[in-house]
Amino acid sequence: SVVIQECYVQNTAREYAKLYAAEAEPLEGFGEVPEIIPIFLIHRPANNIPYATVEEELVGEFVKYSVKDGKEVNFLRRDSEAGQKCCTFQHWVYEKTNGNLLVTDLQGVGMKLTDVGIATLAKGYKGFKGNCSFSFIEQFRALHQCNEYCEMLGLKSLRTTHQKQRKATSTKSKNLPNSSTLKKIVPKKAREHRDFISSEH
Repeated sequence: SVVIQECYVQNTAREYAKLYAAEAEPLEGFGEVPEIIPIFLIHRPANNIPYATVEEELVGEFVKYSVKDGKEVNFLRRDSEAGQKCCTFQHWVYEKTNGNLLVTDLQGVGMKLTDVGIATLAKGYKGFKGNCSFSFIEQFRALHQCNEYCEMLGLKSLRTTHQKQRKATSTKSKNLPNSSTLKKIVPKKAREHRDFISSEH
């Protein structure tokens, strides 16, 4: 049933959020970490709707933090601490699952999130049925902009790996202070080495 699936999705995402919190909270300056609230399934055999879900009521301004499709751009995502940490959470899960899984539809009040979705690259990734299209993963990869929290967790930029094949030239001089006057070639940091280390798990 849809209700059971909804429970499964949210509680799976919740497990990832707990792992994320365990890794992020000890970092100096990271602060509070978003939490996905638990959702409980109730079985009511006598009722004509036998299954229902129960969750804590969130009081306050309800905000959608993550991109559901390319057209939806939410400024609160970029400007608020909760929004940035949600985007970092998406990036973290994406990296942890080698790009196979993405928690989408992050929404809620402040740092408390509910009604989230999951997109998987392959149907039945780790036996898990997502409830969102895998095109969300493509979109995330194209639209995600790393923020300070991604950096604190040492997540690899999706831009560099994405653009390496396509347009390696245009990104070269962007982050130099005044690239027009600098003729010196800046050596690339040992990026390949780092990729190698972090792809072990």
